[in-house]
Amino acid sequence: MINTNKYLAAKQIMGNGFIGIEEIQKIDTLKFIINDTIPEIPFSIEELDEKKNDYLLILGLEKLIDGRLVTIRNLVSIFGKDPQIKEPCFYNQDWYSNEDFIDVPMKNKWILIRKQGYNNSRAVLPQILEQQYSFPSAIECTYSFFISWLSLNEKLWYNDFIWCSDTDHNGDKIYVGRYNDIDGVNKNGFNIHRHLSLRSCYCCVDIK
Repeated sequence: MINTNKYLAAKQIMGNGFIGIEEIQKIDTLKFIINDTIPEIPFSIEELDEKKNDYLLILGLEKLIDGRLVTIRNLVSIFGKDPQIKEPCFYNQDWYSNEDFIDVPMKNKWILIRKQGYNNSRAVLPQILEQQYSFPSAIECTYSFFISWLSLNEKLWYNDFIWCSDTDHNGDKIYVGRYNDIDGVNKNGFNIHRHLSLRSCYCCVDIK
């Protein structure tokens, strides 16, 4: 059983940045299996108080009420890829349909995730950033995005891409986010992309 006192203390500290049992149960689009095995909140009261303005504390859950695991693949099937039908949704792309990372399930765990990208991390290669920051996984980002939108109307990383810890089968780094294209060229949708690293198959020709 979860420590009720710490749960209530965390909820009070985080305020509108807290997504726990009650907040998740109010979501109509997603129904989860919530039982007595909810994990303890692993973050100290001091850390929560320090990060309450810039982070969300979210209860991660691994299984939907219909028995399906909470994976990117299953979330795509629920939310679709057409903003004209419903939002939030995923951006209409399918390059990742055969990649392993979209079948990695969410875990029953608490996530303390930053709401905005660090300004000093913009336009910096992920290989450099990983030496300083702990990247979330693609499923943690995706879960956080949809849960926070549906429970708080908080649109995380609305115009930004966020680096993830996952890679594709070639070892290229995954990044997600930027629901809205600020230039208005692309339709709304939660993006999932990969950062193509240079390999020997990249080369050039010249022309006279």
